[in-house]
Amino acid sequence: MPKRGKKYLEAAKLIEPQKFYTPEEAVDLVKQTSYAKFDATIEAHLRMGLDPRKADQQIRSTVQLPNGTGNIVRILVFAEGEDQKAALDAGADFAGTDEYVQKIQGGWFEFDVSVATPNVMSKVGRLGKVLGPRGLMPSPKAGTVVPGEDIGRVVSELKAGRVEFRLDRTANVHVPIGKANFTKEALLENLASLMEAIVQAKPNAAKGIYIRRVTLAATIGPGVKVDATQASALKVA
Repeated sequence: MPKRGKKYLEAAKLIEPQKFYTPEEAVDLVKQTSYAKFDATIEAHLRMGLDPRKADQQIRSTVQLPNGTGNIVRILVFAEGEDQKAALDAGADFAGTDEYVQKIQGGWFEFDVSVATPNVMSKVGRLGKVLGPRGLMPSPKAGTVVPGEDIGRVVSELKAGRVEFRLDRTANVHVPIGKANFTKEALLENLASLMEAIVQAKPNAAKGIYIRRVTLAATIGPGVKVDATQASALKVA
């Protein structure tokens, strides 16, 4: 067992380790038990009843969090001509093709998400080995390979709080739902949006219990168990 610090142990005293809280109670507790000196990110961690080894039991999609994540998202758009201009006009931090392909090949990764138009994917594809493991490769499944006419909309959505969720190799899903300084209502709305999206993404091949466990936790702070049935029933108001 890792040795826990005094602040962690004090925060953990507020939580009953074997109790599964309502979503409302869990959000309250995760805010109370976030003891970082900075504005910590609140994340939802879901243990799924899926087999990540099977292609027909994968989940990967996006959700628009109504209150954003509280993070500044740096967006790189691989596009040319009018599409490049549209991306920059919509708020993209970087846009272009050959220049950024070369920079990334040289070890530059100062962006959080990348978007591409289909006509430049032949150039972007050579970056798969370096961007893929970092989760930065544009993908149709993640909604980040889009036609030029949609570039502005996608960039705006990403800036406003659109996040990707996907099943990892250990059958878990990890998604930020806001910051510790968000109101309880804002975090609940974001959690409801996430849960609704994950329920809708359920694969046809899924068997048994789909969402086994839900835990909320701050960047630095103990986890708070949430009643998975109540969490799964959350709806966007």
